[in-house]
This record gives sequence, structure tokens and C-alpha cells, in this order.
Amino acid sequence: MNHTADILVIGGGLGGVAAARAALTLGRTVILTETSDWLGGQLTSQGVPPDEHPWIEGDLVSAGYRDLRERIRDHYRRHYPLTPEARADPRLNPGRGFVSALCHEPRVAAAVLDELLSPWVEDGRLLLLREHEPVAAARDGDRVTSVTVRDRRTGELRELAGGLVLDATELGDLLELAGMPYVVGAESQADTGELHAPPEADPMDQQAITWCAALEYRHGESHVIDEPEGYRYWRDTVDKRWPGSQLSWIDVHPITLAERDRPLFLRDPLEAARHDDRGLWHYRRILAGTQLDETFTGGDVTLVNWPQTDYWELPLIGVDARTREQALARARDLTLSFVHWMQTEAPRAGGGHGYPELLLRGDVLGTADGLAKEPYIRESRRIEPLFRVTEAHIGCEMRGPGAGSELFGDSVGIGYYRIDLHPSTNGRTYVDIPSYPFQIPLGALIPAAVSNLLPANKNIGTTHIANGAYRLHPVEWSIGEAAGALAAYCLDTGLTPAQVRREELTRFQDLLTGALGIPLAWPDEVRRHSPN
Repeated sequence: MNHTADILVIGGGLGGVAAARAALTLGRTVILTETSDWLGGQLTSQGVPPDEHPWIEGDLVSAGYRDLRERIRDHYRRHYPLTPEARADPRLNPGRGFVSALCHEPRVAAAVLDELLSPWVEDGRLLLLREHEPVAAARDGDRVTSVTVRDRRTGELRELAGGLVLDATELGDLLELAGMPYVVGAESQADTGELHAPPEADPMDQQAITWCAALEYRHGESHVIDEPEGYRYWRDTVDKRWPGSQLSWIDVHPITLAERDRPLFLRDPLEAARHDDRGLWHYRRILAGTQLDETFTGGDVTLVNWPQTDYWELPLIGVDARTREQALARARDLTLSFVHWMQTEAPRAGGGHGYPELLLRGDVLGTADGLAKEPYIRESRRIEPLFRVTEAHIGCEMRGPGAGSELFGDSVGIGYYRIDLHPSTNGRTYVDIPSYPFQIPLGALIPAAVSNLLPANKNIGTTHIANGAYRLHPVEWSIGEAAGALAAYCLDTGLTPAQVRREELTRFQDLLTGALGIPLAWPDEVRRHSPN
């Protein structure tokens, strides 16, 4: 079966949804595919509430991402028994977790993303193919002519064609399928000049993945799961980067690398909930009982995406299918083992061991087992671009105090996060260093070797080090918006992406700021500020 649209977007994570939304807003038809039955990627099927910058509640974010956040809050206002104070709060944080100003359930974001795209699905300008994975891509010279996707439920193949093709997959799958040059893992310091790059390039230096889980605290109940297959291995194994077993409250501070003790609760769980203490439970709490009125009979719900559940033994890219499946299975086993340990052996606040009250909440993640639908992916294949972003463009230490990030004349968006790399599959520990608020240069979105394929996720032209800052939710959204708008602009003008950058840059940037409400620069006092 064949389908054709103006633009193909392969991958329905945040970048893919943002790309489709931008192209549709600009009048184009789109085919959007997604391997999961949920849209949203790291926000939903991977189970991670948004990691965002300190200015996210103001105007220093695109209109599209601001709309998404407000739709999520409105969903809670319309459907949840909020207290009057919570309902009236313009900055409602459903979970009151302290990792983000908007900690919410993944299932809510999935529903909101469906609602966001629904009008275009209804009028036929968007064909949405869920549970379809890319398996082949055809090229004619420097153009990708079609992408073949397989229905994961039936095995049926569909050939998709479009004038522009966007790779919004989580691992940059189209780059490999289309035979494009790409980079994976770490570049060498001699190549990039980066202060924190390793001496030698290593494609196996890939950040840990995490298979997230959702837990509810049910006072007075017991919900202990069976001992997972690898439980004793995870409990008894000590890695050289870790002070002991990963099944422990003792971990490594990602910035200082010092040993630290961060328990689940700092006091009795019910008392901790009333006081919003800073225990591990509250870090990514996604539903807080204090935000709900007396008709709510459940308990607080948190999202398990903590250092203890980082899986770093085997990589996903550059290995055979069997090794990759083994890595995914082991990541799931590690998370379930940590849950079992918390329920049975973990030191308990006030004395004793185990929190049998912890209940795996699969419904929050759309699954039966309490784990997310997909693993949380931090790193992807990356294009060889016209321009590569490095630590030297954004890192505070390399640029110097008060210098601010590099100013890019071809900016197509802004973002901010620390350069945050989790322990990797080659034995490296954390690289977590301060950065300045940065711009997204158009040159990093344009492959050098192909004229009609654009990256729209974590696969843009950054280095392994810079990727640690460009991989988070608002930045992925902004990358997708820019890619979707660029694809529409290329079709309107008949230009290639490289020609737009060279010949029509100002007009394209005017389209971004005008029609889509995308800010392209930080105020200078913000750009030079590092709140790390």
C-alpha cells in the first residue's frame, strides 16, 4: 500500500509532533508515523515529565510549546477533582515534583497530543500511522524518494513518499536506512577541541538508557512484585563508577561525583507528602494528593527515572539485533529489580526495611506491567551537518565567565539545559557541566550529504558532549518545529534546505517568528547568565 503527502515525518515523539504541527499550520499535508501507540516519545511512551529551563513560564519559549503546556494544565482542570487553590493556580503543577514546573502523568500528555492533532486528522491533511516502524528508505542521488514502514501489529508494509522527509525517530533510524553519513557515540578531543571530550573517539560511548516506571504509595497495603530474574545480580554487583550496588539509596552526585545518600522519603511517607520534602519520591512526583480534594481516594504517584535505574552495560546503536534486545531486556529487569528492592529490602525512614505499599501503576503509562512503553533514550545517531554545535559554543568553562553562548546568525530557536551526560556504555561516569542558554543554528539541521532529509529529534548536528544539553523536551520540540517549518518553506519556494540557509535566511526566520511565534534569541542578560 502506498501513501503520498507533501512531507513525511517518521517518528512521533515531541520533535515529530512539533514538526507535523508546524508544517500543517503552514498549509502542508503530512504523514506522521510512530512506533508506539502513543505520540510524544520521551514525554509519554518513555515516561519522563518535562525537564525545562527556569524561563519556561514566560515568553522565552515557542508559542507551540507554551500551548502544549497549557493544554496539559487545562486537562487537569477539566477532568480532575482539584482543590479550589490548585484549580485557580495559573502555574498548576499536578505532581508538585521539584524537577519541573509541570510534573504530570504521561497518559495525560498522550491524550493532549492526540487532541492537538485531531483537527488535521479529521480534515484529511494529516495521515497518522501508529505502531508503524521504518524498515527501508530509497534514495535517488542526494534525495530520499520513499520510506517503507511496517505495521507492528499485522506486518503489513506501506511505502510512503513526500517532497521532504524528516527523521524524528528516537535513534536516528532513517540516517542508517538511507545510507547517510552519521556519527554515533563520542568524538575525540582532537576532532572537536572540546574540554570534556575523550582523547579517542568511541562509537560505543553511548549514554545509559532508562526503563521508567510509575509507582503509587498505597498506605497500609502490600503490592510486592515477584523477585525479577536478575534481582540478585543487580543487588550484588558493584560497578567501578558506583559506590556500591545500584539497588541502594547511595548513589553518585552527577556534578561533583561525590557519594551521596538520597532516600525515598525523609520521614513517614504520609507526613512527607504533606510537607513536600526533598526525598527521591518527590523528585519526579507526577500526581500529588494535596492538589486534589476530599473525593480523591488514591495516593501520590511518582515517576521512577532515577540514577539507580540507568542501564549502561550494552549500547543500542552499532550492535546486532540480539545484543540490542538483550540490552532492552536487561534495562527492564534492572528497573523491576529496583522496585522489588524498594518494596522488600530498602532501608525505611524511621527504621525497618521495605516499602510494600508501593504499587506499580501501569495505567499511568499505558501498560499492564507498570513500566513505560519504551525505554528513555538520551542519545541518537547524529547527522554530519553543514555546521556542528560543540561544547565551545555553549559550555561555561570553555567560553569563560559572563561570555554567554555563541550567537548564531542562522538561529531557528532557543533552548537551555546543562550539558548532562549520564554514565555510558564504555565505562565513563557522569559528565554534568554548566552551559549558557543557547540558540539552535539552522546549519545543525541540514545534512551535508542529502538535500531533502532533515533531522527532527536528538539527531541534529551536535557533538556527543553538546547533545547533553540539546536532548531535553523543549529543545526537541523547537528542533521539530524548525524542521517542519523548513520543509514547508522549501516546498513553497522550490529551494533546498541549504539554499534557504544561504539565500532566504531572513525571510525564513521572519516566518518562524511571525507565523509560528518562535523566539530566535535570548535577551543578552539571560544568554550570559548561568544559573547552574
